[in-house]
Amino acid sequence: MNNSRHSPVEMSKDQFKEIGKKLIDDIAGFYDGIRDRPVTPGETPEQLQLLLKDFLFANDGRDAKALIGQAAKLLFDHSLLNGHPRFLGYITSSPTAIGALADLLASAVNPNVGANILSPIATEIEKQTIKWLAEFLGLSPDWGGILVSGGNMANFTAFLAARTAKAPKSIKQDGISNSEMKLLVYCSKATHTWIEKAAFLFGFGTKAIRWIETDQANRMDNLLLEQTIRKDLENGYHPVMVVGTAGDVSTGVVDDLQGIALVCRKFDLWFHIDGAYGAPAVIIPEYKSMFEGMEEADSIAIDPHKWLYSPLEAGCTLVKNENYLIETYSSHPVYYNFGSDDDLRTKNFYEYGFQNSRGFRALKVWLALQMVGRDGYIEMIRGDIHLAELFFDLATKHSELEAISINLSIATLRYIPSGFDGEKHDAYLNTLNEALLNLLQKKGEVFLSNAVIRGKYCLRGCIVNFRTSPRDIELIVEIIVREGRKLHRKLTDDSDVSV
Repeated sequence: MNNSRHSPVEMSKDQFKEIGKKLIDDIAGFYDGIRDRPVTPGETPEQLQLLLKDFLFANDGRDAKALIGQAAKLLFDHSLLNGHPRFLGYITSSPTAIGALADLLASAVNPNVGANILSPIATEIEKQTIKWLAEFLGLSPDWGGILVSGGNMANFTAFLAARTAKAPKSIKQDGISNSEMKLLVYCSKATHTWIEKAAFLFGFGTKAIRWIETDQANRMDNLLLEQTIRKDLENGYHPVMVVGTAGDVSTGVVDDLQGIALVCRKFDLWFHIDGAYGAPAVIIPEYKSMFEGMEEADSIAIDPHKWLYSPLEAGCTLVKNENYLIETYSSHPVYYNFGSDDDLRTKNFYEYGFQNSRGFRALKVWLALQMVGRDGYIEMIRGDIHLAELFFDLATKHSELEAISINLSIATLRYIPSGFDGEKHDAYLNTLNEALLNLLQKKGEVFLSNAVIRGKYCLRGCIVNFRTSPRDIELIVEIIVREGRKLHRKLTDDSDVSV
């Protein structure tokens, strides 16, 4: 009997090597020349659709070598390049080359890291990666967790564990709608929008969020937090959790985590930290005190695809007691033959989070942690912080820029034309800076994002980019001022704004 089978998707060993080598060569050239490319081509969806009009899902297949080459060119020439040294937008890091290779390797073997039997070595690597991430943050080795897609999912995973731990046990069977408990969660007004999604999606409702005002440093006001909890308890509500932030997305501020921990202990509430962006800075010796109290949390969200420079997707939920994950997510239908009675140390990750089928996200993080090492991450994260400080300092010294805030590796500023009074022309300056940001994002020389701070629309640079240099920061300042001047002239020619 013939034991071979022809399949249209198969490649021979020689074909795979030839196509793969060419692709790796092209990617290496892309990395080497990324500085000379625009950060983004600024094309419209209509322009991009025209590029794809000749690609067809036809009856007959096409040559794989040509397809891979065309796909590479499309991505290299028509993408927003978050690996570009002048990409300082949002919090997506410049991805490591070893992470890209790890994703290729993981895809080639294609383990389903949902159950140990489906992914024996991948499961052990993910377990070890979680331990290393906990160690990175200075946590006890007893912490557990799970790799997820990113910050939203890392926070969602912890949110439901908190509900399991602190809400009535009957909710699992009866649902929230049948509970007389009025469940509440607490967070600062600077908390990322994931909390609204979680409250809505998981049955609390957005009115269950208590938004606590921030202090002058933009940290959650812990005195007001405690007063709000006391008042809610007196009025018959059921507080469940408090969310602290270790590096808020707009300005990089770290809440007083030790103070939040004390409040949570006092009222027996779940303490969750959204450290998706900022938590890795705890590894810097001179910043360690800023994160005091982090070890007292019940759960922490961290995104390796932010400040650990992993390619997307890589988020992680860490929990002090991972039994709450099992209580929340574990199920055992008859068609799951994933038992672990033979070895109590066997772990099936489908019991720890939302997904049953799970890709091998941990490999790229595991490899990078080993390649870079603790000292390497200290060097890179500290370097990003110093570049943000340089950005802020250059803005402070420039007569046409107003430096607004600096925290961790996030600096905010705004362009103010010569002779303008920032207070007198505040509304116009907001319009000018919003238009300037949109222009900069489209032109592709630099990519910044925005923040609104005390009513001021600001340009925001977040540096989680190992390719960015001091010269890049100097160039970015020059570009902001140059384009700001031109845009101001254009706007004032069309309006009655006067100095």
